[in-house]
Amino acid sequence: MEALVIHAAGDLRVEDLPTPELGAGQIAVRVRCGGICGSDLHYYQHGGFGTIRVKEPMVLGHEVAGVITALGAGTTGFAAGERVAISPSRPCGACRFCQMGLQNHCLDMRYYGSAMRTPHVQGAFRQEIVIEPHQAHKLADHVSDAEGAMAEPLSVALHAVNRAGPLLGKRVLVTGCGPIGAMLVIAARRAGATQIVATDISAFTLRKALAVGADEAVDVAAAPDALARFTADKGHFDVLFEASGNERALRGALDALRPRGVLVQVGLGGEMTLPLNTIVAKEFDLRGAFRFHEEFATAVALLNGRLVDLKPLVSATLPYRDAGRAFALAADRTQAMKVILSFD
Repeated sequence: MEALVIHAAGDLRVEDLPTPELGAGQIAVRVRCGGICGSDLHYYQHGGFGTIRVKEPMVLGHEVAGVITALGAGTTGFAAGERVAISPSRPCGACRFCQMGLQNHCLDMRYYGSAMRTPHVQGAFRQEIVIEPHQAHKLADHVSDAEGAMAEPLSVALHAVNRAGPLLGKRVLVTGCGPIGAMLVIAARRAGATQIVATDISAFTLRKALAVGADEAVDVAAAPDALARFTADKGHFDVLFEASGNERALRGALDALRPRGVLVQVGLGGEMTLPLNTIVAKEFDLRGAFRFHEEFATAVALLNGRLVDLKPLVSATLPYRDAGRAFALAADRTQAMKVILSFD
């Protein structure tokens, strides 16, 4: 089979790899679609992010959906021909964090397409993959393969919303409207937020935020003081989802967050210097949001139930052999949100 293998920054190759062997209790899947994620872009553009670097050839990709081709001996509950979204999260289930229900903090996590450990965990941008049954989530006929592949980033947004606590009736600010920011808008609305304002520096991504349910989209590059009207009486918003990973975006939003508001940091862009005086004086709750676990099943249930619409976020679908063009497009926030690779 063929796969997309990263060797170093800018060195992404289509390579022949052995077709995986199907073991007892496992599922063989022909991958049909894969979404290019921000971490995939970091590996492609920079060879990694932070202290995490590609040290050996690694198959990229963790946002995928496909069709079941075969079942290993003893596998039940699935059938060949069924379409599934594949969770890339494979916690050990035995460490103390897994036992506490914090599988996203597993001490022995194997997450597709990750160089966090060596040997690296090979990813899912390949024609065929063998998975465990707990990774497979059936897709309804009306859900496209591209939407199924986006169950993973939707799960990230759902986890962040869970970290924020109840949103029913709350006023929400989302800073950064890339794919995760846009999905935060979707997830916050499903959770009952009554007002959602989104900010970014790209007119294209802001239009997409409006398309998926934001009440207002603010271009902070064109109008740096646009949030000033939300700062009266110590702030307007109950919850801030910071999805840009940009320190300036975070600092610029804190004046609009009311005392005892909740700040959920979702975006990762390097270390930040936090305004602790403001955080203490306004008694903010500062919370991180890292990956997901049980939210993947929720994401697929929302898609299957037509309770969310991710189609406005699909900017293009390109063949995997044209990965260079696909990755260049995915990096251009003036014309792309989610770029999908086709493995058919």
